[in-house]
Amino acid sequence: MPHRNVTKKQALDYHEFPRAGKIATEITKACISQKDLSLAYTPGVATPCLEIEKDPENAYKYTSKGNLVAVISNGTAVLGLGNLGALASKPVMEGKAVLFKKFSGLDCYDIEVDTEDIDSFCNTVQAIAPTFGGINLEDIKAPECFEIERRLIEELDIPVMHDDQHGTAVISSAAMINACKIVGKNIQTLKVVVVGAGGAAISCARLYRHLGVKTIYMIDSKGVIHNGRNDLNDFKREFADHSYKTHAEVFECADVVLGLSRPGSFSVEDIKRMSENPIVFVLSNPIPEVFPDEVLKVRPNAIVATGRSDFDNQVNNVLGFPFIFRGAMDVRARKITIEMKIAAAYALAELARKEVPEYLNEIYGKELVFGKDYIIPKPFDKRLIVEISSAVALAAIKSGSSQMKDFDIDAYKKELATRI
Repeated sequence: MPHRNVTKKQALDYHEFPRAGKIATEITKACISQKDLSLAYTPGVATPCLEIEKDPENAYKYTSKGNLVAVISNGTAVLGLGNLGALASKPVMEGKAVLFKKFSGLDCYDIEVDTEDIDSFCNTVQAIAPTFGGINLEDIKAPECFEIERRLIEELDIPVMHDDQHGTAVISSAAMINACKIVGKNIQTLKVVVVGAGGAAISCARLYRHLGVKTIYMIDSKGVIHNGRNDLNDFKREFADHSYKTHAEVFECADVVLGLSRPGSFSVEDIKRMSENPIVFVLSNPIPEVFPDEVLKVRPNAIVATGRSDFDNQVNNVLGFPFIFRGAMDVRARKITIEMKIAAAYALAELARKEVPEYLNEIYGKELVFGKDYIIPKPFDKRLIVEISSAVALAAIKSGSSQMKDFDIDAYKKELATRI
């Protein structure tokens, strides 16, 4: 398993040349004559303005709102780098915009809000929300991210999702569904250990419960989360164990460990304590809690996933957010519901079990076959937009998040296929 690295110079040159940054705007209408100018701006532009004033839904008809996402951050939890501030988070937000456009065709503006105050941040987002058809929150630290997302979902009538939380939850859920199929484990009887207690860890644990997992232990930087501790916030308290257990005890016969912490937060000795055919997700980036080769050395029968692209089974959020927003926005969902997230997870899991197109084998230089080394799809699988977006759109309608009438799922899939 190779460890590939990008040099500092390569990264800086990529972002600087041939022009600074990674995104730009483009116009979608002709503007080559005086008449074009009159239609694009005054006086012609007044007509759609008046139509939108009469019916706000006309904004989806006459503007780019329905295909426009905002990626918004305050830079308090940038990748694995911590609180870098709003401006230093901009390269990441531009990168997210690239992924939205590349994988789902959604246009995107990155917005960096220079405040750590929850009220100020929410007020800013609420004030600019009419511009957009969806809002992707990014790199906001816990526990503030929970309250920010809750308020914005409650106040706005467009989909809002903090991808650091829910993207990881959806993708790792798909990986867990398929890992269980391979090794014959029942999701409802799994013993799951979550190492880390930030936004992603909490959201993963919540989604796992919705999938049917009943036994979840959580470990933060101070140890196992249990009811005897008096330093727990409300979010950690959701997963507090009723009886005190040590770090070693929670790993004893565990079926799954999900690492969303830091390198070394658990060890190969902990993995040795796990059940037969352990499922090991070491998602700390760029350095995993334990490297896959170290896991497989002590437990050759393990199924291992990381957050890195240079190992098998990458839990990569790009498998989720572009297609979740695509499906949600295409049916004008008011929010992204738990049903939509579960639908995305099962659609991802099912896609990985299908025969792999030859172009993917060529891209990745090997034959991809569903099994221990291939439990979730690859980001360049062109079928993702069809399968995930359609599953999310249908779940939005069934869960009542979308009020769209006479939705034709087959026609929608055909239309999505034309965007590949």
